[in-house]
Amino acid sequence: MTALLALADGTLLEGTAFGAATTVVGEVVFNTSLTGYQEVITDPSYRGQMVCMTVPHVGNTGINTEDLESDRPQIAAFVVREVSPVVSNWRANETLHAWLERHGIPGIADVDTRALTRRLRDQGVQHAALCTDGSRSAAQLLELARSWEGLDGRDLVREVTCHEPYNWVDGTRVEWTPVPSGEWQPPAAQGVDAEAPLVVAYDYGIKHNILRRLTSHGLRVTVVPAHTPAADVLALQPDGVFLSNGPGDPAGVPYAAQAVEGLLQAQLPTFGICLGHQIIGLALGARTYKLKFGHHGGNQPVSDVDSSNVQITAQNHNYAVDESTLPPGVEITHRNLNDGTVEGMRLLDAPVFCVQYHPEASPGPHDADLLFARFAEMVKERSRSEKREDSSRRSDFSTPGRMVADRGLLASRSTPPGSVTHADD
Repeated sequence: MTALLALADGTLLEGTAFGAATTVVGEVVFNTSLTGYQEVITDPSYRGQMVCMTVPHVGNTGINTEDLESDRPQIAAFVVREVSPVVSNWRANETLHAWLERHGIPGIADVDTRALTRRLRDQGVQHAALCTDGSRSAAQLLELARSWEGLDGRDLVREVTCHEPYNWVDGTRVEWTPVPSGEWQPPAAQGVDAEAPLVVAYDYGIKHNILRRLTSHGLRVTVVPAHTPAADVLALQPDGVFLSNGPGDPAGVPYAAQAVEGLLQAQLPTFGICLGHQIIGLALGARTYKLKFGHHGGNQPVSDVDSSNVQITAQNHNYAVDESTLPPGVEITHRNLNDGTVEGMRLLDAPVFCVQYHPEASPGPHDADLLFARFAEMVKERSRSEKREDSSRRSDFSTPGRMVADRGLLASRSTPPGSVTHADD
């Protein structure tokens, strides 16, 4: 079946249809990763976007059940130069075509992806309409592309976030399973230390490999929906907070920035990635803006002021934090060496840091994986500090002369149930 892709600027691309036979609209972006198309397709940050791969040969490793970054394909459509007719990877259990067809995602092949990429680089991301079932004419597709409302200001996070909290548990070497919070199993059964420091992760569209990296560093992770209020998170008494990646315009999720603003006051170790980075910026009172064609791929060079070196990073975002609107007390820690945009920052008066890129790198290089170790050590140190403080309080209560004074101090506190308390309260 012939497929037709129409861009809002009037460009028409004719190719071969694969995947689902349907018509969709979306925003076209290009991705420069050489491998990992399955992870790209299942990354929730691509919600509402048609992804054009710059690598010419796609599909040769098929689809397997271990490399999914979410429970289904998230892209609006897939644009490639050539779909491999042969699947040769030993882990594959389905072809790319059959998998996309089963999930209702259309694709177009046999188009000049280099020309399309150059157009996006020159003119910026484009609205587009794709038809793979022959039901729409070129004129109709152009009208669909030009009349589409786009992604700016839309809340795409609600489409990809979880519906209720759950605990993430690493199952086996090749299988990772999210477990609903009411079904938490003892550590002997699941291989997770029930006494490990607890991190609450906001799911704005979180990738599975982020959760794997957090647990691999000895952290216990509870995932909560994106709309969870700060008070509900603090009631879980976490040792740290993680803010995930996610799709779309950060300005379209004001409730997220409001919750993070409250969490920042708790002085908890906090780590944000991608959309989480932008939401921290908004919570601090800064603004975000849309990039011309975004950063999508596994070869983005970033400078790290801490180590005076360059990291090659995996990225997937269309928006950035406006440095000129950041308040005092925020230090820029990373910059993109291609365009100078802010790629990382930290607070000088709180244990909070964030990066615009993906240190979990699925797919991509592992240069920045050390950030998970840095966050884990911050969380573990807080957990150790809290335990020392609790032990000290128990020791004080065992001393009759201090019992009355301590009771009076505790009774005078206005800390609500479940809130985090600190040694200097």
